[in-house]
Amino acid sequence: MPDQRDAEYLEYVRSAVPKLRRLAFVLTQDAHRGDDLVQNTLLKLFTRWGRARRVEDLDAYARKILVRMFLSDRRTGWAQRVQLFDDVPERPQPESDPSTRMVLSDALATLPPKQRATLVLRFYADLSVEQAATALGCPVGTVKSHTARGLAALRRALPDDASNQARS
Repeated sequence: MPDQRDAEYLEYVRSAVPKLRRLAFVLTQDAHRGDDLVQNTLLKLFTRWGRARRVEDLDAYARKILVRMFLSDRRTGWAQRVQLFDDVPERPQPESDPSTRMVLSDALATLPPKQRATLVLRFYADLSVEQAATALGCPVGTVKSHTARGLAALRRALPDDASNQARS
């Protein structure tokens, strides 16, 4: 029989998994890899649940674990050795033009992991510069420079018509 601590964890996980899966998919560009990332995040969260359940913003704490695990995986080279393909997980909002979305997704995949993570946190997860810096474990200035460099790289990678649509 689960105790109160386990019940709190399960309640949090039920509410957080959809958000974590969407964020992980955007970061990894792969549903299977994203699910693995979420699973590892939840495992790490469980091992730290005694401390985690007392934090002020549990979503930010879980997001920070997820982003740091994503960046750590990218450094190990596992992401370059293994390629998995699948459908996109559930979407929380109406879709934009599919061709524009594909072009933007392809351009986002060309960015270095830290720039990609910064742009995803800032513009997909809608975090402030300070919140993104906390999730990434870096100074605010680093988030600002990664954002500027990442946006510039996206503008260079996108065709003129797609970049105009993406800005609107």
